[in-house]
Amino acid sequence: MPLFGVNDLLILGFAFTTQGVADVRRFVLSAIGLAITTLTVLAPTAATAQESGHRMAVVDVAYIFKNNEGIKSQVKEVEDNLKAFDAELQDKRNELKSAAEKLKTFTVGSPDYTAQEERVASMESKLRLDMARKRKELADREAKIYYDNYQHIAAGVKILAQHYKINLVLRYNSEDMDLEKGESVIRGVMKNIVYHDESLDMTPGVMQYLDKVLVAGNKGNASR
Repeated sequence: MPLFGVNDLLILGFAFTTQGVADVRRFVLSAIGLAITTLTVLAPTAATAQESGHRMAVVDVAYIFKNNEGIKSQVKEVEDNLKAFDAELQDKRNELKSAAEKLKTFTVGSPDYTAQEERVASMESKLRLDMARKRKELADREAKIYYDNYQHIAAGVKILAQHYKINLVLRYNSEDMDLEKGESVIRGVMKNIVYHDESLDMTPGVMQYLDKVLVAGNKGNASR
């Protein structure tokens, strides 16, 4: 039975073309093998401790989002786009400022004043509209990055869990509390998992899986 059916490919978010299908599948299968190899230590520990009951593992999703290079590069692309747009906006603000200054040179109520006043109002309205549209576009792009990559993470967790017959994977936070930072302490106190065996941590395997999946996805996009 193949490791990936139609539903699995849809979950992973791949749109394969005829050309490049073999390469992409090879990358994905490599990702699965690498992730499973990374978590080889998990199997005997879980089997010994939980042989007679349910088998569990943990994964730090926040850590993956924060540290995975593929995700970081995607987010950086959006941030760079925002910086470039802000620079473009500054030029438009300067134009608006100049137009407003020019308005002061005309006599209030004169045809020239009225025309310039309408021009300033139009420029300001367009600037606000452009800002709102662009920021929404970038916010939507960033949301899609997190949405798509969460699907990849969930798919990786599912594959590893099924391989090791784990029927419950809990999300946890591996961040250490920093006494100098109140928010860090609050997050630490509110952790759902107080203790877990390190060998049950699925995070490294999922990180390896995600790295390979993102490379495979890039190759699939390039072949279109």
